[in-house]
This record gives sequence, structure tokens and C-alpha cells, in this order.
Amino acid sequence: MNGAAAAPLLDLRGLHKRYGALRVVDDVSLAVSAGETLGIIGPNGAGKTTLFNLIGGDVVADEGHVIFRGEDVTRLRPHARCRRGIGRAYQVALPFGGLTVFENLLAAATFGGKLRRREAERAAVDALLLAELGPKANRLAGSLTLLDRKRLEMARALATNPELLLLDEIAGGLTEHEAHEVVAMVRAIGGRGVAIVWIEHVVHAVLAVATRLFVLSDGRELAQGDPHDVIASDAVRRVYLGLEA
Repeated sequence: MNGAAAAPLLDLRGLHKRYGALRVVDDVSLAVSAGETLGIIGPNGAGKTTLFNLIGGDVVADEGHVIFRGEDVTRLRPHARCRRGIGRAYQVALPFGGLTVFENLLAAATFGGKLRRREAERAAVDALLLAELGPKANRLAGSLTLLDRKRLEMARALATNPELLLLDEIAGGLTEHEAHEVVAMVRAIGGRGVAIVWIEHVVHAVLAVATRLFVLSDGRELAQGDPHDVIASDAVRRVYLGLEA
């Protein structure tokens, strides 16, 4: 119908996750549009990583639904979600240390993205170049610096050909200069039309690229909207009282 709003790429509907009596994610609903860069912040224990695990399939929701491209993927395992277009870069980058950088990317494209040989090679080369790891293509991944392991982690997720990329605290442990390099790579990925959801404690890094900010506190939505309006709100300032934001 003319004028009808486009369906969201990702639609989280009333997600709940409990561990015993502890409500880690408590009735979270959130929609992410194609091509959007959404930042998710919150204090330690807010439920950010659990929410990511619910989206990626590492954890199954007790209640609610995860809808991706109009399909209910709530019960699908992580590899099935990956092949449908959900890529994830983890907080702790753990590449295959005995494989080269390029071999890591090729494995991601082949098995994560389920791409055929030539498609997988093209996707691996493309991710390699975007991550600016071309000169290190034949270096063993286990020999990389922390920054380059972070780059490789994002590139491996990108090589699966995702429509949605989940970034889990990828700026953690980096220097200020290194964090700026990661931000530049995230911006380049977003410039290709890939939707990004980024959870992060380094708030200024998220603010540099996010088109919208979502704040979790005690497993529930605290605020969302324009990043600079959200970070300036009294409720969010109280949550981050004593933290550098």
C-alpha cells in the first residue's frame, strides 16, 4: 500500500529471559530498520549481552519473539540465523590462531555465510580490504595485535554477508586512537547499507556513529531516541552517575 511504513529488518517483541528469580531481560521490545546504526548502552549487569545472545541465538527467550526479515527466528540456532543474514562480532576476539587472516575470512564466508567457493573468496577479499588487513592476509591470526584481532573479528562477521551486524563491545581494551580506527571501520560498514546494532561501554565511540541510542537498565528499556538527546536526559545521567560518558 502506498505510504505504508516499511517493515523493520529486526523486530524484538516482548523478550524475557530469566535465570532463576533474576530477570536479566524484562519485556524488551525493539525494532531496527534496514541500514540503521543502533547503539545500545547501559551499566554492567543491565542485560545488554543477554539481549545480544537472544538476537543471535546463543540463548533462547523464555517469552517473546525475535523476528528477522519477517520470519520468526526465535527458536533457530545461531548458525541458522547467521545464514539468514545476522552476523556477530564478539567482545573477546577468538580467531583460528593457526590459520592465516585470509583463511579465517574464507572459513567465515564458506561455513558461516554458506557461500559457494567463488562467492566466498570474493566475500573474504572484500572483508579483508574493508578491514585494512590486506598486508597481513597471510599472517597467522594468532600473531595479530589486539586492534587487528578486533578488525578481524568484525571482518569475519562481515564475510558471512550479513544484513544485520551485531557488535559486542568491540572498542573494549583499545586506546583512544585505536577506538577511533574501529569507529572508522564501523562507519564504513554502515555506509554499505548493513544495519548495525552495537553494544558498548565506550559511549563516545557509539555516539560517533549511532543514528539512534537505546538504553537498558536492570533488563528493561530506560530510554531511546536521538543519541545526544538520550545521553543528556536526566534518567540516563542518573544511571551513569560516577561513570565517564
